[in-house]
Formats: sequence, structure tokens, C-alpha cells
Amino acid sequence: MSGLNSRRFALKALTAAVALTGFAGTAALAQGTGPIKVGILHSLSGTMAISETVLKDTVLMAIDEINAKGGVLGRKLEPVIVDPASNWPLFAERTRQLLTQDKVDVIFGCWTSVSRKSVLPVLEELNGLLFYPVQYEGEELSKNVFYTGAAPNQQAIPAVDYLMSKEGGGAKRWVLLGTDYVYPRTTNKILRAYLKSKGVADKDIDEKYTPFGHSDYQTIVADVKKFSASGKTAVVSTINGDSNVPFYKELGNAGLKAKDVPVVAFSVGEEELRGVDTKPLVGHLAAWNYFQSIKNPSNTEFINKWSAYAKAKNIAGHKDKPLTNDPMEATYIGINMWKQAVEKAKSTNVDKVIVAMAGQTFKAPSGIISKMDEKNHHLHKSVFIGEIRADGQFNVVWKTPGPVKAKPWSPYIEGNDKKPDEPAKVAGK
Repeated sequence: MSGLNSRRFALKALTAAVALTGFAGTAALAQGTGPIKVGILHSLSGTMAISETVLKDTVLMAIDEINAKGGVLGRKLEPVIVDPASNWPLFAERTRQLLTQDKVDVIFGCWTSVSRKSVLPVLEELNGLLFYPVQYEGEELSKNVFYTGAAPNQQAIPAVDYLMSKEGGGAKRWVLLGTDYVYPRTTNKILRAYLKSKGVADKDIDEKYTPFGHSDYQTIVADVKKFSASGKTAVVSTINGDSNVPFYKELGNAGLKAKDVPVVAFSVGEEELRGVDTKPLVGHLAAWNYFQSIKNPSNTEFINKWSAYAKAKNIAGHKDKPLTNDPMEATYIGINMWKQAVEKAKSTNVDKVIVAMAGQTFKAPSGIISKMDEKNHHLHKSVFIGEIRADGQFNVVWKTPGPVKAKPWSPYIEGNDKKPDEPAKVAGK
């Protein structure tokens, strides 16, 4: 063989070997030996960063914990973090990027319903999988989403029942105050219908909305004070994001005390109260499915894990004053249930994982065994109503006897009784 031919032969052999190695590597990846990519889709800037940043860190903590125990199916989890920056169309763009470029197997993310509504068409088009960890207005059921936060019957309705009761103050008039987007408006549509079914007249319901990032609540709080002069009044707040800080400050400035006009919030927990002087707010309420102050071994373990993680990772605020809250718990339950479903399915394939998610259980920090409903993609959750304490924590003043099954389609919206309690199957998927 001439020198030229022998070089050609060697080159061909080398090319074949590289091709073979490349093929073997691709085959190994196809069989799943590389890392499992996990998308994290939370606002780390903009008006919602006050609430969402800590959820990104909760996912990272859970990933570290899972990886320390050997990963999932013998594979490490690899987080892919994006910042949709409280910009609703950007949520859709980032979701497409996570699914098509980053090739993630699952996404944990969103807070507001407008962000979830933005990503939903992308998830359904590309058959992605989202775990959504925040209470919401219901009126949605998708094959591609697992809702680990509360539906209205697991938060809003019980809160109103409590405020109407003798122990909750016997409210007769209602101010429904929210940020101007789909979650507050739909929740208040449900609550208005519910209040009417309880005999509350239209003149005794005042509905008000402010834009995202709103900061001047002087006029609104003055209006609430005036409205309350005509009968025992309660405020239902669906204000989201950093607007809660000026709202609560104004309540304090106006001397609107809980014994006179109690405010129950659905988007305010330990994290949102961090920047507020809570002494004037003592006795105002929040309705959630978890509070940091709940005493049980599961919650002690959860708080200790988070405290150690926040210190180790030098997380702003939390390294000195670690706080846990409801959406953190819902995030933590979600990623652990997803891990269990992947292991049951022996695959990260979205359709197989969806099937394996039905009926998954997990010992929740709230103290219950949390179960993913066999059909409707929502968790069964206990409901707690907490009063704000001077230290920014909550005293639980009321709770359900046990976990409540979610009703994604509220019976107080006409036509919902005809809607099925499970997501529609998508043809060809």
C-alpha cells in the first residue's frame, strides 16, 4: 500500500471510529445515561421577583437533595434556569427555549395566572410538562400541567366562610381588592356568585383593581374605611407581587385594624411580609395550605433543610432570616412527586410520567399525606387560615379537618357542572 493510500486508509478508519463512537454516545444518551434537565421558569427580576425568586431556590435545594441520594433512575438532575422577568409574553418564549433548545424533561415555574396562561399553548403544542405551585382561580385543566397550589375551594371559599362565621367576625359587607389580571378577576367572579348565594346584596360588595406594581393605596384604603362605616366589612385581597408592601403600610398608616376591618390575603405569606412592619397588621389574615408556624416533625425537617441550604448558598435575606411559605411547600411536593412518577414510569417521557403521577402521595411539610388526584391533576390539600403575628409569622386560627379535593371548575360559575373532572386527551399524544 502506498504512503498516500495507507494515509487514506488510516483516515477512513479514524472517521469510522469517530462515527461509531459518536453513534455509541448518541445511543447511550437515547437510553438515558446523561443528566436529566429540569427547567426553572421563575421571575428573578421585575414586580414578581419578591415572590418568585425563592421558588427557584426551592427547586435548586430539592435538586441538590435528590442528586445527593443518587439522582433519578441513576441520573443526576441538571437545572436550567431562565428569568422571564415578570414579562408575560417572555414566559412563553422562555418555555419554548427550555423545551426546544435546552431539551428539558420538566419545568417548574410560573406564579401569576397570566404567566401560566402565556406558557400553556407552548406546553400543549410541544407536549411539555409544567408543575405550577401557586393558588389560582381554577377554570383550567390541562394534560400538560400539574397544579400543586390551591383551587378556589381550597382557599378562597373557606376564607370567606370563616369571615362570615361568628368566630371570624360575622362580616356582612365585602371589599374584593385585587391586581388587575385574570386570577383576581376570576376569583372575585366566583366569590361574588358565592356571596350572592349566601344572601349578600350587590350594594354590599365593592370590587376594586390596581395594576401590577401599584404603590399608592391611600385613596383605596380611605374608600375601604368609608365603605366599612355601613356595616361589618371584610377585605378579600388578591393583590400580587411587590404592591403588597405599600398596601399593608397604608393599612397601618390609616389605623385600619383587623378587629374593625379584617383583611384576608390569598397571595401574602411569610416572604411578602418580610419588608413590612407587621405590628400594626396583627390579626389580619391569610388563607393558605401551609404556614411556617405549623408544628409537626415534617415541617421541622423542611424548615431545617431550608435554613441550612440558605446559609450554605448565602441566599439574600434567608441566610440570616430563613422563611418558608406555601408556594415553597407546593414546589417541594411537586418536584418530589415528579421524581417518584419518573421512577414508577422508569422513564422521563412526558406521557408516561403523566400516567404515573395519578395518585402519587408525599408526606407534606403541612403535616398531611398530600395526594395527587387520580384524575384532575390537582393536589388534595388541607386549608389553614392564619392571623398575622407581630413577628411576621402566622397563628393558625382555623383549619379543615383533613385534605380537601380540588374543584378546578367552580360550581359557582354557570355551565361548569357539565365540565369533566379530568383533562381532555390530546389526539396522537
